[in-house]
Amino acid sequence: MGRRLYVGNLAWTVTDQDLHDAFSEAGTVDSAQVIIDRATNRSRGFGFVEMASDDAAESAIKNLNGREIKGRPIRVNEAQARSNDRSGGGRPGARDRS
Repeated sequence: MGRRLYVGNLAWTVTDQDLHDAFSEAGTVDSAQVIIDRATNRSRGFGFVEMASDDAAESAIKNLNGREIKGRPIRVNEAQARSNDRSGGGRPGARDRS
């Protein structure tokens, strides 16, 4: 089973296809997605890549972390499981003020 990787510090111009092409050097890519802000329809500067195997994921982390794509060094690491807490962070109780 493959692993989902977090890819950070992306240039605004990086596309899903750019991620797919870069990560395919490490192995088979199941999916590649740059996260887009709904309000502005622009890249949020990060994305996710799902590699087909654990070996491909390890190779991608080792060989692509720090590599430049479109002029910026990307950060690659294993994606963390999504939390069920949808509070969005911030100060505790900030929304409770009247």
